[in-house]
This record gives sequence, C-alpha cells and structure tokens, in this order.
Amino acid sequence: QVQLVESGGGLVQAGGSLRLSCAASGRTLIAYSITASMGWFRQPPGKAREFVATISWSGGSTSYADSVKGRFTISKDNARSTVYLQMNSLNIEDTAVYFCAWKSSDYVEYEYWGQGTQVTVSS
Repeated sequence: QVQLVESGGGLVQAGGSLRLSCAASGRTLIAYSITASMGWFRQPPGKAREFVATISWSGGSTSYADSVKGRFTISKDNARSTVYLQMNSLNIEDTAVYFCAWKSSDYVEYEYWGQGTQVTVSS
C-alpha cells in the first residue's frame, strides 16, 4: 500500500505561482524505490482528468504535458518521500483539482492516487 497526501492548493491570481506537495508513505515505497514513478494529474471543472507531469523516483527524469511546459516544474525529495509541482505563470485554464499518483514501474498504470487539492486561478 502507498498513501499519498497532497497539499498546497488554493486561490491565486492569473500570473501568480503555487507549489503543490505530495507526501508518500507506505512500506511498498521501499520495494520499488528503483523503478517507481510519481506523477501529477489534474481535472478541470466538467472535464476529464489529464496528465500534467511525471518524475522517476530514482533517476529523476521528467516529462510534461505540452500545456504546462516551461511553466511547471516537477521535483522530488527522496529523503522526505515527497514530490513537488512548482506552478508559475498560472492562467485560468490551470484551474482544476490536482492529484498526485504513484506507480511501481513504467510498465503499469498508476496504482495509487491522492485525494486531490483544488487550485483556482482568478482573473
């Protein structure tokens, strides 16, 4: 089992910044520390959930959705088992519930999800 807890959401004006955190816990983390990845997804109001960014737990390689490239940065702190999403130059289209997720390897779908944190960007 892996438990994921997001924090850092809130209300911000367009052009502003927020940093989301996702703290992971659970004994499964140790077993897959070499192959696991964590990702951020979001679900805008009335729309389907979409991929935002991902990072490999060991090597730190990253990938981003085109819509956030150059504005968002995903990073990790292995000692704290925490993944971050730094979001800059926010616009109204970034309004969504943001979820973090964990998977044990690149060959499976994301297996564990956090409860989500709301990000609202106002004009």
